[in-house]
Amino acid sequence: MLHKSTQGVPVFESEEFQPKKTKYCLCIPIINEGERILNQLQRAKENDIHNLVDIILCDGDSTDGSMEQERLKELGVNSLLTKKDVGKQGAQLRMGFWYALERGYEGIITIDGNNKDSIESVPLFIEKLNQGFDFVQGSRYLEGGRAINTPLIRHLAVKFIHSPMISLTAKYKFTDSTNAFRCYSKNYLTHSKVQPFRDVFVTYELLAYLSVRASQLGLKVAEVPVTRAYPNAGKTPTKISFFKGNSNLIKILIKNFKGDYNP
Repeated sequence: MLHKSTQGVPVFESEEFQPKKTKYCLCIPIINEGERILNQLQRAKENDIHNLVDIILCDGDSTDGSMEQERLKELGVNSLLTKKDVGKQGAQLRMGFWYALERGYEGIITIDGNNKDSIESVPLFIEKLNQGFDFVQGSRYLEGGRAINTPLIRHLAVKFIHSPMISLTAKYKFTDSTNAFRCYSKNYLTHSKVQPFRDVFVTYELLAYLSVRASQLGLKVAEVPVTRAYPNAGKTPTKISFFKGNSNLIKILIKNFKGDYNP
């Protein structure tokens, strides 16, 4: 089904393999993740995650063959959304959030699709949503979490630049603010002073903004321990280039601190 562009939501196609079954959903933004996303979905199925939450893939129009629909159905995917418009991760998340809210989910969990995160930890987020939390950040640095093979430069950037900056902006101490393994309540995403459906959120702006806005508004926030494991060898799976990507991230953090993304 083709969804034409509405305010703050890109043009996208949706394929619903199953009806809505659960109270919460798991949105996974991806593009050309190949075997990584398929292996992640296999892990989810082995741990019965697809029966706890509806899995919704938010694809940026992959061309690597990983989105073959029969395979996705076998792996327990509920719906496949394919962006047919401009924008990167921020646009994929806006697409997923809009679809999830229209479908009536009470909360949305997100996770990267590169098989680095402990998708088995989804029940921790479900528990927090059930307890009334509005924003819950997954953290490899929290007690009980694990950081495996984290590149030194990434470790230092998260610990001494990104997390302190996000914490200062949020007025709440976060320990792993770059981690996209997190969840949001419907109450948070539909709050009149949040308004996530805006075209300004193109790349990583939306992740940074939603990391801080909940606590700024006095909503209920928390962290839960998760595992993030990088490969033992080979290229680090990331969509952030070392120089340009990290430079843009710093600019986003500064604009976020200044409140430029606030409605």
